[in-house]
Amino acid sequence: MMELVWHYAAQGSHILAACGAIILALWHASHREAAGSLLAKVNLALALSALWALGTVSLGPQNELVQLGISATYLAWLWLLFGLFAHDSRDTTLKPIRPVVYALAFVEFAQIALTLVRIQYAAPPATYDLILTFAVTFRLLFCIGALVLVHNLYAGAAQQARSSLRWPAAALALLWLFDLNLYTITYLAHAFPMPLVDLRGLAMVVLVALMGYGTVRSQSELRFQPSRSFAFRSFSLGVIGGYLVLMVLIAQAIAYAGSDWSRVLQAVFVLMATALVLALIPSKKVRGWLRVTVAKNLFQHRYDYRAEWLRFTDTIGRAGPQAAPLPERAVQAVADITDSASGLLLTPREEGGLAIAARWNWPQIEVPAPAMDLAGMRFFEESQFILDLDDIRAGRTQDIPPAAIPGWLLADDNAWALVPLLHFERLVGVVVLSRPPIARMLDWEDFDLLRVIGRQLASYLAEQTSQDALGEAQRFDEFNRRIAFVMHDIKNLASQLSLLARNAEIHADKPAFRADMILTLKNSTDKLQGLLHRLGRYGGQGHGPLAMFELDQVLAKVARQYEARDQLVLLDRDACTVRGDAEGLEQALVHLVQNAIEASGEGAPVFLDMRTDGANAVIEVVDSGSGMSPEFIRTRLFRPFHSSKQGGFGIGAFEARELVRAMGGRLDVESREGIGTRFLVRLPLATTTHMMTAINDSTDSDTSGTSAEVA
Repeated sequence: MMELVWHYAAQGSHILAACGAIILALWHASHREAAGSLLAKVNLALALSALWALGTVSLGPQNELVQLGISATYLAWLWLLFGLFAHDSRDTTLKPIRPVVYALAFVEFAQIALTLVRIQYAAPPATYDLILTFAVTFRLLFCIGALVLVHNLYAGAAQQARSSLRWPAAALALLWLFDLNLYTITYLAHAFPMPLVDLRGLAMVVLVALMGYGTVRSQSELRFQPSRSFAFRSFSLGVIGGYLVLMVLIAQAIAYAGSDWSRVLQAVFVLMATALVLALIPSKKVRGWLRVTVAKNLFQHRYDYRAEWLRFTDTIGRAGPQAAPLPERAVQAVADITDSASGLLLTPREEGGLAIAARWNWPQIEVPAPAMDLAGMRFFEESQFILDLDDIRAGRTQDIPPAAIPGWLLADDNAWALVPLLHFERLVGVVVLSRPPIARMLDWEDFDLLRVIGRQLASYLAEQTSQDALGEAQRFDEFNRRIAFVMHDIKNLASQLSLLARNAEIHADKPAFRADMILTLKNSTDKLQGLLHRLGRYGGQGHGPLAMFELDQVLAKVARQYEARDQLVLLDRDACTVRGDAEGLEQALVHLVQNAIEASGEGAPVFLDMRTDGANAVIEVVDSGSGMSPEFIRTRLFRPFHSSKQGGFGIGAFEARELVRAMGGRLDVESREGIGTRFLVRLPLATTTHMMTAINDSTDSDTSGTSAEVA
């Protein structure tokens, strides 16, 4: 029984040494900043040592291939030893080092040759004993020379370099000192001492541990800081590897029991163990336990703040039609930190208190309409307290008012923590987190990170609220703008009807006036209908359909509207055709003429003229009123709700310009204070429009032909 225990202990030590060497080599390889020639030598030696240890377990320590593995590890560790001299910049000053290294390498290659001879040829016992004696002698020579080199490495190093050389030197000295004792006893006894051979795995475990400790402590090239994800994966692989090793050892123990049912029992055990591990690996709870264990025991801080911040920004910055709304993403961003699977967002109500605003993966919990009253909201706003509901359930309610602990939350055991979101010391919301798979007590590190994340989220939510309020204000502003346009047009119509009513008292008995009055009323009715039609496009980019029309006819219609006042003078004009919106142009000219009449003195004429300048038709509205300053024209004339007249809306000039622009024209203004103002409306003539259309069509045709030739 003791022999069986010793055998398993020896095999376990070799497996442990192999696992440790592989893990340490992977740690070195993952630290890219420190990757260099020295670490490459370390990783090669560790890999060969791991192969030797696994070969010893599977083939036995006396196998020739295992002996070749020992030679390979010796050469790799010797190469590392010389690299340590080179790293210390002494390989050029201590010239005796090179001959010793070359001699030791020669001795080990001779050892390899002897091993190959034993593999190739079946020698008689006497010859085999002689070869074994030579092999042991070569190993003794190598161990002695290597120990001398290790001593010179450490003893000859500068004082400041010894801290980085201490642990690698100790590991190499342990390896060759153990082998020196092993081969010395073998040489004297003419046989391998099997207990010492079995203990060589334990010596390799200590070597790997010393190298690993030196890796962590060293401040030179060997310094290594693994990432959390790599440590988690390495720890997971270590757990799985240990489980598999334990499974194999138990299966071998069942086989050694010698029962008739041993093979059946082995098969049943392996199947059950495999099923167990396959059931545990996908478990979120197991993975959560592994993550918590690694963070708690291998790192100073629980969180990898860089990874947490990257995940947070990715969650909040997610956009597109498939992305969840911002309130849901805010809950997810907080829940990801604590590994919570679901959460809620409570935001302030207009009536006071908090109400639910978003759910994330938590549809089953019932939330009342007032989720928290005003007193509870004030507590979180004033204290900025992160509430652990498990503390409340345990009776630790000191300084926490009952209003901050709603009954519906305490009634649900899945509710775990409340995180307030504050922006400029004002509560924007409270995130309710569900219990994570591995529940734990929140500590100072959780509180600090959750407070920082809470403030950042509060700024995002406050910004969205401000944007919503701004959008609503813009919609109201658009509505008010449209109403202002309507009032302006109605004001113009009211002025015309008022003038008509005053003149009717004087000229009602004249047939010509009555005919003109009927025509004016009909025009006013049409304008009211047109006003209703245009109401939907005020403030927007819409306009009526563009068509060819005679410009002089539009000017005549405008002049007829002011015939009764004898103030608008329509000058001689030439007939010309333009392309645009006749109704819109009439509306624009009415605005300009009405403004000119209101700006002029009583009885002062306003002139309406039209001419052509080659490519354009130019309409002029000229008055001799008070005029406008250059600063007013530049900054306020074409801005709505800015007017130089008492009680004016400041809309006429703006709407006139927009209507003219919609027809492809331009509205200019010339004015001098105390002299008067001239508005100039420029519209392209129909011939110019046809010419430009033909040029554009020709250009498009040439471009298409060139593209076709290139294709």
